[in-house]
Amino acid sequence: MTDLLKTPLHALHLELGARMVPFAGYDMPVQYPAGIMAEHQHTRAKAGLFDVSHMGQVILSGENYETIATAFETLVPMDVLDLEENRQRYGLFTDPDGGILDDLMFANRGDHLFVVVNAACKDDDIAHMKAALEPDVKVTPVTDRALIALQGPAAEAVLAELAPVVTGMRFMDVATAEIDGAECWISRSGYTGEDGFEISVPEDAAEALARRLLAHDDVMPIGLGARDSLRLEAGLCLYGHDIDGGTLPAEAGLAWAIQKVRRTGGAREGGFPGAEAVLAQLADGPERRRVGLRPEGRAPMREGVELFEKEENGKPVGRITSGGFGPTVGAPVAMGYVPAALAAPGTRLFGEVRGKRLPAVVEKLPFVAAGFKR
Repeated sequence: MTDLLKTPLHALHLELGARMVPFAGYDMPVQYPAGIMAEHQHTRAKAGLFDVSHMGQVILSGENYETIATAFETLVPMDVLDLEENRQRYGLFTDPDGGILDDLMFANRGDHLFVVVNAACKDDDIAHMKAALEPDVKVTPVTDRALIALQGPAAEAVLAELAPVVTGMRFMDVATAEIDGAECWISRSGYTGEDGFEISVPEDAAEALARRLLAHDDVMPIGLGARDSLRLEAGLCLYGHDIDGGTLPAEAGLAWAIQKVRRTGGAREGGFPGAEAVLAQLADGPERRRVGLRPEGRAPMREGVELFEKEENGKPVGRITSGGFGPTVGAPVAMGYVPAALAAPGTRLFGEVRGKRLPAVVEKLPFVAAGFKR
């Protein structure tokens, strides 16, 4: 416990009465006194403030954007070159077999690419980028900034009081704004399925910004517990659980993230690690698929629960990768992998919980409609 890293907001979490837990090498708030259910519902109704400073922030710089983007496309199956300036895109690092090394966000900032990677993978991701891209593209980890997320239908109104520029931003736009003298890098994105923003702020200004946002009547601090239930209802993958090195993009339901220009027949087809396997699965369809599941009754089916086609006998056909209670849905929700033949919404399967097989019905994702500003 003594070796855990602390974010610039650590003292504020303690002051707010957070229950802290180890997560990805950091001491992080899992919930505050209001509790996970209240935090989840407040984010859906108004706005929640999340500390995501444990994530990795990285700047890729080079001779020009074309040089940077062309190099980065050797690591991801996304269209980086055609991304408009001040726009952001979801991406994936793939391995030589087409498996997912990590998922990430990247933004075209004109003279550089700004990349945000998962906390548990950031050291490996940075080493991966350095090995593949340097010296032509310089990989610079950002170590002096916090990252906070303001999520929920009231997020725009709250943040606009401090940074009016956000009212003109669409989903996945990025902008730079000065707040109380601090240069903030803002993206209109998040991990809850709600409208909202992620704000990279100098670490010495992070607590003051967090306090200003929390002073608003519509804003409540939110911990990792509600962050997880929110993203699960939104049908969003958690790396190391719903996606990993043994998962290809198409079977994970992430084919939408691979633009036409990088697919078979596209102008810049392939050219990324595992392209042959990834493109073959896009063309032929995967043998298994990530699906949403609605367990019948009130008992959640959590990660690791095996799925069966029949109530009795038979071998497992799949497995749950994320599961819990969905406060907005008012019932248990889960995601997992099943054979493609059993992936149609309405298919009835059975999850084995404490030795009993309980029914769960395949449901289209997301469980809660997205509230993004298009």
